Amino acid sequence: MSLVALRGVRKSFGSRLVLDGADLIRPRAHEVCKHGIAIVPEGRRVFAGMTVRDNLVLGGYRRGARADREERLRRIHELFPVLEERADQRAGTLSGGEQQMLALGRALMAGPRLLLLDEPSLGLAPQLAARIMALLRDLRDGTGLTVLLVEQNARAALSVADRGIVLNLGRVVADDTPAALAADDGLRHAYLGFERWPDSST
Repeated sequence: MSLVALRGVRKSFGSRLVLDGADLIRPRAHEVCKHGIAIVPEGRRVFAGMTVRDNLVLGGYRRGARADREERLRRIHELFPVLEERADQRAGTLSGGEQQMLALGRALMAGPRLLLLDEPSLGLAPQLAARIMALLRDLRDGTGLTVLLVEQNARAALSVADRGIVLNLGRVVADDTPAALAADDGLRHAYLGFERWPDSST
């Protein structure tokens, strides 16, 4: 299932996503948000002509998130100080990495219980990609937030995941713990793209 189907951008054929008994493929995008789901789309998709602050505030318009929107904004600024420094700057003038921070911050402003990310490391320098992955790990461990990550950088994804699913042409090739997936030499060489796991750099 493509995340764009869940966002209401494209129709889904033959896919299902059920959360607490609710079918989240058929409802419109704003109805999906009501269920506590936020999405960081591939390519970041910030509102380029709006300020950084307005992008963030827009993420907190879900009814359940409005009451403590300023407190959420403060927390986002703690996570990403550069977003506070550039609050009045147009989002389209930020670097790619800063836009990814903004897209993630905007999603967190909704106070989600399930965060979906589509290729968050795409186009980022390795150091910044590692920082984003570390933040996802901290959010998972510190807040109990559930994160569903679609990521071609298998090494980075497995470093923060509790479970990994390997897909090939839309079909599930493997579904196991990160350690078990990485221990399979054939799977690692054919699909995961790295030689050793783990090492001191992960």
